[in-house]
Amino acid sequence: MKLILLMYLEEDQGSVEDLLAGQEIRLFSRFSMEGHSPGTQGWYGETAPHQAGLIMVVLADEAASDLLAAVEGCRNIEDSRHPIRAVQVDVERVTECLCA
Repeated sequence: MKLILLMYLEEDQGSVEDLLAGQEIRLFSRFSMEGHSPGTQGWYGETAPHQAGLIMVVLADEAASDLLAAVEGCRNIEDSRHPIRAVQVDVERVTECLCA
């Protein structure tokens, strides 16, 4: 199992949703967040914060590889300085509560 984290600009949420739908991924968690990055020399030395998103999804190894390949092939983004980024993390164990 793999944990995939997708980080993207808020404006690219539609592209990320298309990536997930193309891989038939329907179960995921989505968070809104504020992104920061270094900028040019100036008052603050960084760019203005930008609205971003984070999606977390746990997948089987092959499905995770397919999603990463889809991200690498994605060209439908608003700003090339802020690509959709994917991070893969090995998952050692998954469990859930035994609710009725």
